[in-house]
Amino acid sequence: MKNDCLQFPREDLFAAALTPPQPVMSGDAWRIVRERALRASAVDEAAGLGRWWYEHRHGRLYLSAVASSLLGIPASGCHEVADALLHVAPQDAWRLRSTLGAITDTHLGAACEFRVSVPDQGTRWLKVQPVAREGEAIVAGMLVDITSTKHAAMRERFSFALTQYLIGTDTFDAAIHKIIQLVCDELGWDWGAFWVQEPGHGQTAGTAGTAGTAGARNDARGGKVGDVWVQERHEHGSVLRCRHVWHADTGDYAELRAVTTTAAGDMRQGVLGEVWNGKAQWVDASTDTEQGGRLASARRCGLQSGYFFPVTYTGGDGGLHSAGILEFFSREPRQREAQLPGLAESISALIAQTAQRMAQQERMRVLAQTDEMTGLVNRAHFHYLLDRACEQCPPCAGFGVLYIDLDQFKPINDAFGHAAGNVVLKAFAERLRILAPQGAVVARLGGDEFAMMTDYGLEPQEVEALAQRVAASAREQFQYLGHELSVSASIGISMFPAHGANTAQLLHAADAAMYASKRNGRNRVSHYSDAQGAEQDVLAKQLIMLSELQHGFERGEFFLMYQPIMDAHGDVLDAVEALVRWRKSDGAVVPPDQFIPVAEQSRLIVHLGRWVVQQVCRDLPRMHAAGLSHVKVHINMAAPEFLDSSLPAELMATVRAAGVDPSSLQIELTENMVMSHIDTSLPIMRKLTQLGFEISLDDFGMGYSSLSLLKTLPIASLKIDRLFLAGIPRERDDCAIVRTMLDLGRNMGIGVIAEGVETDGQLGYLRQFGCTLVQGYLLGRPMPLPQLLERFGRTAHPAVLPDDL
Repeated sequence: MKNDCLQFPREDLFAAALTPPQPVMSGDAWRIVRERALRASAVDEAAGLGRWWYEHRHGRLYLSAVASSLLGIPASGCHEVADALLHVAPQDAWRLRSTLGAITDTHLGAACEFRVSVPDQGTRWLKVQPVAREGEAIVAGMLVDITSTKHAAMRERFSFALTQYLIGTDTFDAAIHKIIQLVCDELGWDWGAFWVQEPGHGQTAGTAGTAGTAGARNDARGGKVGDVWVQERHEHGSVLRCRHVWHADTGDYAELRAVTTTAAGDMRQGVLGEVWNGKAQWVDASTDTEQGGRLASARRCGLQSGYFFPVTYTGGDGGLHSAGILEFFSREPRQREAQLPGLAESISALIAQTAQRMAQQERMRVLAQTDEMTGLVNRAHFHYLLDRACEQCPPCAGFGVLYIDLDQFKPINDAFGHAAGNVVLKAFAERLRILAPQGAVVARLGGDEFAMMTDYGLEPQEVEALAQRVAASAREQFQYLGHELSVSASIGISMFPAHGANTAQLLHAADAAMYASKRNGRNRVSHYSDAQGAEQDVLAKQLIMLSELQHGFERGEFFLMYQPIMDAHGDVLDAVEALVRWRKSDGAVVPPDQFIPVAEQSRLIVHLGRWVVQQVCRDLPRMHAAGLSHVKVHINMAAPEFLDSSLPAELMATVRAAGVDPSSLQIELTENMVMSHIDTSLPIMRKLTQLGFEISLDDFGMGYSSLSLLKTLPIASLKIDRLFLAGIPRERDDCAIVRTMLDLGRNMGIGVIAEGVETDGQLGYLRQFGCTLVQGYLLGRPMPLPQLLERFGRTAHPAVLPDDL
């Protein structure tokens, strides 16, 4: 191009958009521009400020020496636009042309930022800014280098993005993937890779996370991410392998990828060796032939500048540790003072923080999922894994669950201390770990209870064989301080999905089977069966009923019925037995033989018994007012409420508060209960009789009464159990037993009550042999108090009865 500004310019890209050709501007205008440029040259060079003048009608630029240098073109002064934009990045050139094309006689235009890539200088950011109009059709402006500002903003944005990525990353591998792609996307690099020391040579794969699946997967922005892990040994044990690769879609990198994924870097020499030992390196793929041709492959793939830097961190031991090497390549020549070297230290620091955070998270995960003593999976994590196994089990497949409980473990703790017990638990856990087949999970559930979940596909007979091996291993002796300790194992087996579709059902079934092993002599393996399921169903119903009982008691759903105890002729009411009944909120009446046994298994029977006494004391005045002052009330008491040394005082306080004579109450105790706890029950019985209460021995003949003890009991009466009444007068043996009991009571001066009298034959036989008191459906069923008073009360004086009768 000639340096003669008076020539008419050749057509360029924007010629059609400009105004029609005007007369050529006089040389005086350009001469003035040149003089101004020369006068400002020294100042511009000192400030790094470039100046330009643009004659927009003909598309000509006059550049100062500094402006020409910034654009990387000869300092010849006057230029056509196309020549001035020679080194502008293609993706930015359109923006700069648009900015110049927008300048008119009435509009200065706006600022524009763009990149220039000058050979041997790398890439820089420039900003062109129109300033003022000078003369006819000429606009003056400034050109400044904003590379450092851009890099600072880029570093800040990059650091923020990097921090955000790493905070949300769960694995080290995922963090490295994000870092490589982020550097390439944000800082304009085309290729990135991460090198690590091969496992088995002083470092494990866990140092940098878990190896990913080999191959590549599509990235959301069109690039490719791949995990590369080659387990080839190096004879000297100083091998670096490429773990991750990412590249943009700017070219074909298949050759470099193939070389990189199979190459072995030496940790002691070469570029990788120097970087591994702490020295960052620039490489030039256009001239460097190091690494056996890998850089030559990079050159053939169109890559030029490369930068390698170590990723190091300070470990818990205070020493400097290397996590790996990050490498990046660009298709464009890069400045050695570019942003990546300045960010390398920050990247390493952030990666180190991520590594330390993940190490802490891993320790916390292990603590949360592992039994501290044995190192096995703990209860909570076993439940989680069992949940997942149930959800993910393939159709037509199944697996087994073993519930394992050590027999005779407590005596070891008692005899030798918990240290001996811990030795047994640890040793048995190790035996389970060795026995566990591929894919099985072994857990300690707590105490001396363990569990094992098999992998999918095992048949019941295979699970049985495994359980037998576990049982055999438990029988092998354990060593503790020269002593040989022996235990065994009771094992229960459940199968998915036959015995349950979720964790609760499977463990419930296996636990039931384990207890079946316990009941059948221990040291055995049991499978879950329908019978065990029925037992568990009964237990579940009892637990549900117990809960309903508690709520029913709180809501006042219980009431009393009274059954008459008559003389043998059925003419005189001698006493009544108070019987507790339960009507649920829905109106259903629950039979006492269903809820009384359940109540007796908890403290509820004590509260229920106290309520019965209090209700009887409230009802007795009404009986007396109805003319039944001679009638005694029999109250049944279960062992938990009777075998309480405070019972006499509590009963006395209750009757006194109600104004009732203690002799009106006769406490019924079963023969079994009294004889089973004779040392406890006898003092309480004596104390009650001293206070005026009477005691009756219920279900007589059903236990194992000793006649020598019977004569010492302070009882007023005994009841012949209905079981003996059922056979009279037909069964000879029953008749003999009943006659004997009647004679025993008559000779000892104790009243005898025959309960369960339902036929005339039974009543006639009892009369014949001198029974004075009978109780049963024949003479009167249990009835509420109003009905009892209506039938047996004094009807001649109804005014004395309470209004609600």
